[in-house]
Amino acid sequence: MKASRKFWIALGFLAAVHLVVVCAGFFAPYHYSTQNRAFPFAPPTRIHFIDSHGGWHWRPFVYAVAEEGSGAYKEDVSKIYPLRFLVMGEEYRLANLAPTRRHLFGVEAGRVFLMGTDAFGRDQFSRILYGGQISLFAGLIATALSLFWGTCLGTVAGYYGKWADEGIMRLAELFIALPWLYLLFAVRAFLPLHIPPANAFLLLIAVIGLVGWARPARLVRGIVLSAKESNYVRAAASFGASDFYLMRRHILPQALSVVLTQAALLVPVYILAEVTLSFLGLGVAEPLPSWGNLLASLQQYYVLRSYWWMFLPGLTLVPVFLAYFSLAGAVQERVKSAIF
Repeated sequence: MKASRKFWIALGFLAAVHLVVVCAGFFAPYHYSTQNRAFPFAPPTRIHFIDSHGGWHWRPFVYAVAEEGSGAYKEDVSKIYPLRFLVMGEEYRLANLAPTRRHLFGVEAGRVFLMGTDAFGRDQFSRILYGGQISLFAGLIATALSLFWGTCLGTVAGYYGKWADEGIMRLAELFIALPWLYLLFAVRAFLPLHIPPANAFLLLIAVIGLVGWARPARLVRGIVLSAKESNYVRAAASFGASDFYLMRRHILPQALSVVLTQAALLVPVYILAEVTLSFLGLGVAEPLPSWGNLLASLQQYYVLRSYWWMFLPGLTLVPVFLAYFSLAGAVQERVKSAIF
């Protein structure tokens, strides 16, 4: 597959995923905190087109589900609930802006759980969509923060050299040598354990983003060291161009491709960091969902053994990570083809 085609496919997929996550209230049939205490650990609802009598239905439908006891559920084939689109449901704010009650799909009576429920009867599909708002955007914002500081410090180190280069690079080597996951644990351990969800989200982004600036800084420094010796940069400096102008106009554009590649590589790393911290109870806490605390129930053996659909939040990471890595590879291939 050509690099340009791979680039646009990966970018389109990621754009679609992030759009769905931003508009989670529209695509999710329920709010992430809505509990159905009569359906704890209910399995994913099966969508039917053929009823129990062999009759074909053009509109998909679900059966009512009844608990038989001991955590087992059985479909009640006497009650059919058509699956409808653009239905009215619980109120939410579309993209956190406009209040509305319109949902993409749902049933007017009964319940539909596409990915089952958790111990409180909360819809897993809805919580995965809402949880993506935390996990995906924690990765994006932490990456932006890391690349910002990495680019700034790498540019200063490469352009001015001497003591600035020595100080920044020794600090970068220290951050690279430290195991980042344990460093995150150590930093998070100094913070209050019980804090509001919004503050926890911001602290999580700050901790993750500030830890990972060292590698981008070293890469940018190498490009700046090479670019500042170019003839056209020396010529511009001889005509009185300021350092800021030279860095902004002639040097930093050469580092853009490296920064973009690093962005595509760092986002999944930082998403995984958020998932790990939340899984261990050091990130965003309940009832606000993230892909990490959605997996936290798997720490209990009976959940791990009996309810396979509780693994689904972890499986959502796979296509997102593959898309980001494909995007990074496509950017690198396009840069190589442009150079050679």
